[in-house]
Amino acid sequence: MTEHYHPLNSLKDGHWFKLICGASFQHLPAVRNLTLAYTLAGADCIDVAADPAAVAAAKEALQVASELQARTQNRRFGGKGLPLLMVSLNDGEDPHFRKAEFNPADCPADCWRPCEKICPAEAIVFQSAGSGFSGVIDQQCYGCGRCLPICPSQLIYTRSYVSAPAAIAPLILQSGADALEIHTQVGREADFARLWSSIAPWVGQLKVIAISCPDGDGLIDYLRTLYQIISPLPCPLIWQTDGRPMSGDIGTGTTRAAVKLGQKVLAAQLPGYVQLAGGTNAHTVSKLRADGLMKDGGKNLSVPPVPYIAGVAYGSYARVLLSPILEQLETMQTDRAYAVPVAVARSGAGVQTSRLPQLEAVPELLSEAVSLACSLVSQLKEI
Repeated sequence: MTEHYHPLNSLKDGHWFKLICGASFQHLPAVRNLTLAYTLAGADCIDVAADPAAVAAAKEALQVASELQARTQNRRFGGKGLPLLMVSLNDGEDPHFRKAEFNPADCPADCWRPCEKICPAEAIVFQSAGSGFSGVIDQQCYGCGRCLPICPSQLIYTRSYVSAPAAIAPLILQSGADALEIHTQVGREADFARLWSSIAPWVGQLKVIAISCPDGDGLIDYLRTLYQIISPLPCPLIWQTDGRPMSGDIGTGTTRAAVKLGQKVLAAQLPGYVQLAGGTNAHTVSKLRADGLMKDGGKNLSVPPVPYIAGVAYGSYARVLLSPILEQLETMQTDRAYAVPVAVARSGAGVQTSRLPQLEAVPELLSEAVSLACSLVSQLKEI
């Protein structure tokens, strides 16, 4: 009998694909439609902000994907199953958990606005059409920080936030998250332990725990300490090696940092799977293959082979790849035929209904989006 698809099989087999929507990214139309396209392309995990509204948008897309898989004979959409839904948390200050801000009234009249040009999320606008708004569109900013050093007047600053322990149980029990990812940095053992104490009671309901950490002095010893804090685990553990955070869309060279850090963590032979992130793009898999870091077989092992990378997470590159299609779709959102009601939780305001652009309502755009997503996903799947 052919084994049914399950995302964890991809992790064991060394071709796990994760889409990172962004720990601070709350642009709900993009979250919804990115989730839909990459799910239909075969993604194994969708990582979204720990925000009930973002989770609701992703779950809506997963439901639509399931319906499309059930009724279509198109091999591209063909019934593989659904990815895990992951939410990201942090134990302290982290660039993934921040928003840029500035007061546009302070901007010199003769400024050439390099911040607007460099923003990959198109979150910085001046006198946007229809609203007259200038500044940072909060929902679209995901904290990459590229605008900070480029402002000639140094007027841009950031607003950071740390995950609230009280929000963890609702995310798992009510929102329906399958997996959690904890962003941390070397030296934060006590902060990590405090956050973990809030997660531990609910970990039995999760399918995966991931720990994301950039490089630093004493990294391996730090990761070993974290493993002692969380052990024993009832589910698989992923070490996400954050090579060069939020940079995959900048250029081909950013993937080198991701691969180098992955090699470092692999060499330590920590319990768990190693998955790359931070600077990943269309060149990551070819670089891994050239360095002999991709698994070459098809055996379904109970533990990850060493020294192979189990998977790759794609964030900014995956989003930018589909952005022209999603931008085209959003121009249609004033037409009721292209929108779908989604329950969105608003802090302190109960539950309201928002209408989001509906990718599946425009078959030609859906097909194009899935084709582009497949061009990235297939690199890991065709091993």
